[in-house]
Amino acid sequence: MSSFRVVPMLSFFAFTTTILFGASKAQLCSTFYDDTCPDVFTIVRSVIEQAALSDVRIGAKLLRLHFHDCFVDGCDGSILLDNADGIVSEKQAVPNNNSVAGFSVVDDIKAALEEACPGVVSCADILAIAAEASVCLAGGPTWEVQLGRRDSRKANPEEAQKIPNPREGLANITAKFASKGLDITDVVALSGAHTFGRARCLLFQDRLFNFMNTTKPDSTLDASFLQTLRQACPRGGNPSSLNNLDFSTPDTFDKNYFSNLQTNRGLLQSDQELFSAADTIDLVNNFAASQSQFFDSFAQSMINMGNINPLTDDEGEIRTNCRRVN
Repeated sequence: MSSFRVVPMLSFFAFTTTILFGASKAQLCSTFYDDTCPDVFTIVRSVIEQAALSDVRIGAKLLRLHFHDCFVDGCDGSILLDNADGIVSEKQAVPNNNSVAGFSVVDDIKAALEEACPGVVSCADILAIAAEASVCLAGGPTWEVQLGRRDSRKANPEEAQKIPNPREGLANITAKFASKGLDITDVVALSGAHTFGRARCLLFQDRLFNFMNTTKPDSTLDASFLQTLRQACPRGGNPSSLNNLDFSTPDTFDKNYFSNLQTNRGLLQSDQELFSAADTIDLVNNFAASQSQFFDSFAQSMINMGNINPLTDDEGEIRTNCRRVN
């Protein structure tokens, strides 16, 4: 998508959202807090900037939280709920346990917003704003975050088990995205979030030694990259050791993730499989060739994802504490 197509695409999406998610649902808008909490973006960004001084990974963590939230019953802040009477948290689901993080920073953002404009900004919207701020602070694109979500009063750990995982094939991942109203461009563009952040050895160690129970490494791995990864994640090594998702520019949001796929240096199986089918290969090549095209598509796909089944109007609530219902 070239930059001159962004505005008409946004208008088109506003129309298709009504079709996908129901005409009776109130539409999100970028100006939702202009009167009730005009400093919301500044406050969120300030807290993240402070957190980044001690945790270079916080941006990737917050972006991941938004993704994992939206893929379970929509973008409703349910991933933030702790275990409580009548609530089994999504945090212990396999795709989330020891994987998603950044909850304390969300707490800090919520506390700052409650001081500035109490009872106004939902936790679900905090995740959406924090995702955009995190990407921008890492050198990535900005976009008009659509707002007006309310928070769920329940969690769904069973649905959280179905979040796309790094060992899934492309067909399965594409199907999961399609079930949320997201297309193949969204799959590839949103996968580009792996341009920063880290992954544990256990998420890809099978590719190094026993891929698909073949007793051999994944044949798609570049030979020199394979040796580098084997040194970082040896047999019997610490499965929780962290590795850069993008070995070239690990803390910068750029197009290098896609360049890595072209040379068979995708860290996760789900990454490298994007370079295995004609339609996704074309998108990978386009994004690798043009950072602006990747940024435009990523921004649009984040808006698309953020529109998955939001709670609005009198649905849900505005939590005063993101970890528990009111």
